[in-house]
Amino acid sequence: MKKLSFFLSLIAAGLLCAALSGCSKKASPEQAPQQTQAREASGAAQAVKIALIIENTIDDKGWCQAMYDGLVQAQNQMPGRLEFSYSEKMLPVDAGSAARQYAAQGYDVIIGHGAQYKNLILEMAEEYPHITFAFGTSAEIGPDNVFTYMPESEETGYLNGILAGLLTKTNTIGYIGPVDGGDAARYGRGFVLGIQKVNPGAKIMVAHTGSFSDFVKAGEVAHSQIRAGADILTGASQQAIGALRAVSDDTYSGQAIFWLGQDLAQLNTPEGKAKCIAASSYNYAAVIQGIVEQHEAGSRGGACLPMNFSNDGFVFQYNRDLSGVLSDAIRGQVEEAMEEFRKAPNRVNWNAVEYATL
Repeated sequence: MKKLSFFLSLIAAGLLCAALSGCSKKASPEQAPQQTQAREASGAAQAVKIALIIENTIDDKGWCQAMYDGLVQAQNQMPGRLEFSYSEKMLPVDAGSAARQYAAQGYDVIIGHGAQYKNLILEMAEEYPHITFAFGTSAEIGPDNVFTYMPESEETGYLNGILAGLLTKTNTIGYIGPVDGGDAARYGRGFVLGIQKVNPGAKIMVAHTGSFSDFVKAGEVAHSQIRAGADILTGASQQAIGALRAVSDDTYSGQAIFWLGQDLAQLNTPEGKAKCIAASSYNYAAVIQGIVEQHEAGSRGGACLPMNFSNDGFVFQYNRDLSGVLSDAIRGQVEEAMEEFRKAPNRVNWNAVEYATL
């Protein structure tokens, strides 16, 4: 009798765990009732349902968190007009199943956040022509039911480059990228141009880890660049958090080492508070708002949505804890460049940079 009671208790516990959807940390379409964000009841009938698929997590202090934060911000700015769910840790090979479940659940928009999802999104768009799909970063124009989005991140790279060129004491600067493509390529080359604008004699070291999520390798590259003399470093994508951690561990160096961030969340990490002088970030709320507005107007895709300072697609912020590192003159040069970007985009000829000639 005691064995039967114990067995029944296990079944009850299992059912309770399933009901609460708390047995797995991984967000999935099956958890949509828990992951779907709240919206005003009055707008429920008109709300655009958006599903987000990401390869990392919503708190990665980088690429994926920026999109999640953009969805939250857009939802707050457009009350009752959108709701969303998300799936984390989705490799492209796994994402197809999640996307099809979202499609079966009646989602209006499915976003594969990363160029690695391109092939999947294009296949899904053909299979489900009534659903809007989106992926980025990409400047190409997709089918009629696919939006792409492209951060013109040469602008943010340029601002950080100005800071790096003016702040370096060793005249050696490091950049750690994931791959040499997409917005990371634009950011890295903008960074080089910003340095060369204010300090043409600086040595610039460029390296790529080959991964968007390899924190360990990014840290190893950063350590290598620091040992080679770099005292100001930056990096792109979520893998860069590994490099930031390496910058914070500068006990082997007698020189002060600092970081320039490509996501505002880095300013709030323990390492960032101590080492990140300033950071820029993508404001994906601009992309989400554009998709929602286009969807409400009857357009399902066939366009690329740019992000830049001119359309509030970027934000830039200094680290208050390190305000003493920056002079008014340095801030002035950064603010001047940012104001020019706000007036008009496409001012940085990032395509002209050849890493091999540095």
